[in-house]
Amino acid sequence: MFSRQLAEDAARIETQFDLVMDGLDDLPVTRAMRYACEGGKRLRGFLVLESARMLGVDPARAIWAATGIEALHAYSLVHDDLPCMDDDDLRRGRPTVHKAWDEGTAVLAGDALQALAFELAGHPDCGDAQVRADLTLSLARASGARGMVLGQALDIAAETSETPLTLDQITRLQAGKTGALIEWSACAGARLAGADIAPLSRYARALGLAFQIADDILDEEGDAEKAGKRLRKDAEAGKATFVSLLGLDGAKARAAELADQAEAALAPYGAGAQCLRQAARFVISRDS
Repeated sequence: MFSRQLAEDAARIETQFDLVMDGLDDLPVTRAMRYACEGGKRLRGFLVLESARMLGVDPARAIWAATGIEALHAYSLVHDDLPCMDDDDLRRGRPTVHKAWDEGTAVLAGDALQALAFELAGHPDCGDAQVRADLTLSLARASGARGMVLGQALDIAAETSETPLTLDQITRLQAGKTGALIEWSACAGARLAGADIAPLSRYARALGLAFQIADDILDEEGDAEKAGKRLRKDAEAGKATFVSLLGLDGAKARAAELADQAEAALAPYGAGAQCLRQAARFVISRDS
């Protein structure tokens, strides 16, 4: 059920991206935007659409927020790959945006995708003004200096620190860098429905941390061809990771515990949350 729904939602988001970008001028920056949004698992968009479905929200409303979070995620990857950040040449098995075009185009494409994310989260079809304001305000908090950007800044600071990060510090870092957008995605359905976000927030916090631990495990023992990016960078740089701190077996055990916690958080939704439960298992068993 999960794999089929993930694929269907990815295709739906792809179609929506075509719709919202069709009116843009045919310039290098807009071509780079399209390129950056192609491919990927669309897990964040899936979380928006599935949490909305579970709570009875029309997918025609939820698709705007789902596409918005994927635009914001794409922006974060474009900027993260830049030479001044992680300096990566490969993303999703293809040249990164600054390699396919140039650094200036990559910066502008990322900027435009970030702006597009807020345009989509505030689209009139999402709901009334209160719903749209809630979506956009919470997205700003999740993506900025309280969330993703904070996590990225802590990561950069750790690269030049003489003292390796502790487990608590790396957990805080990843709660921002990876977890904040995953939490926003899972809670978007409740925001659209005007429902309590607390159970989905607990689910997503466990899910986001499990996702990052799985990433660290993949970086250690994954296949670069399947992952579509360079692996073992953190180990080469001597950076602390969940694997370096917990060991490979310990990291796998912790990821499994977090998947259990994520599933348990969905108890209030009963059988309707089955697809989200399967998502928790997916994030710790994926190979890319």
